[in-house]
Amino acid sequence: MFKLIAAATLFISTYTMHGATQAPLTLSRTIPLPGVTGKFDHFAMDEANHRLFAAATGSHMVLVVDLTSDRVTQSLTGLGKPHGVAWVASTKRLFVADGQKGELDVFEGTPFKQVKSIKLSEDADDMVYDSHTKLLYVGHGGTDASNPSAVAVIDTDALTMLADIPVAAHPEALEIDERSDRIFVNISDAGTIIVIDGRTHTVSTQWALKEKKGNTPLAFDAKDKLLLVGCRTPAELVVLNSETGDQLAALPSATGADDLFYDEANQRAYLIAGSGAVNSYAVSAEGKLQTLATTNTPAGAKTGLLVPSQKSLFVGVPSASSSSEIRVYMTEGR
Repeated sequence: MFKLIAAATLFISTYTMHGATQAPLTLSRTIPLPGVTGKFDHFAMDEANHRLFAAATGSHMVLVVDLTSDRVTQSLTGLGKPHGVAWVASTKRLFVADGQKGELDVFEGTPFKQVKSIKLSEDADDMVYDSHTKLLYVGHGGTDASNPSAVAVIDTDALTMLADIPVAAHPEALEIDERSDRIFVNISDAGTIIVIDGRTHTVSTQWALKEKKGNTPLAFDAKDKLLLVGCRTPAELVVLNSETGDQLAALPSATGADDLFYDEANQRAYLIAGSGAVNSYAVSAEGKLQTLATTNTPAGAKTGLLVPSQKSLFVGVPSASSSSEIRVYMTEGR
């Protein structure tokens, strides 16, 4: 009996240790991008047609990648610095924020052709789409007095600007709580997060981060009402109560946080840092954090996209001399 108990204890101990040390991300495959060099910014996904859209900022284009063949099927050229991208499935339109030209470009058709350009300020950047109202919120401006910082509200059906909400400094990441019709916006230079009322298109509240700045990426846990914030000074992942703005937890991260995603199925956060790492964290329903294994990436790989339905995290890996690539990591199931 003693030997049986000892063997069972050893098995449980070994299983627990294996589960604890298993990598939260596993490299599945790499998508080569011949002729593409330089930095990436944001990504978007057309799940119905298995297409990934990548803002290849360094090459001044947006790539359309067929994920069945892992090949680029179209390159949208003639852009300045594409930053944010959003795919609206209901109208089959692709929206691209061009930071250099200070505009929001709209593409549709097969192959894609530009059908509209909506004027914004310089440094048009990240955006978030509200599928209930069919409104797109786009951060832009802040380079100088002639390019004021604001969040544009775009009607994605009529392709018109409904409002342009002034903010204190350049808006970085945006996230949305569709249940309460609120939009969260990182104001990195000020170390604050503003909350926009989606009904009135006004700033309803503002939260100041305690002794933290460089709050660049955001992620939202709708189920547990948690707002995750990637900060650069100091380099940390911070968790806030999304109702009150109160800080619930904070843990160190790699430097240069630029993209952040929350995986509800696994209750995990993935922070992509330009210094060459993807930090993974377990997030409890109460907002507590636990550091998991770090996934090393080449320096400069700072943005990507989590696609929960495919259990995949896509990370753009730039190259200055040879071809850039997209790495596809599988997320571990619970």
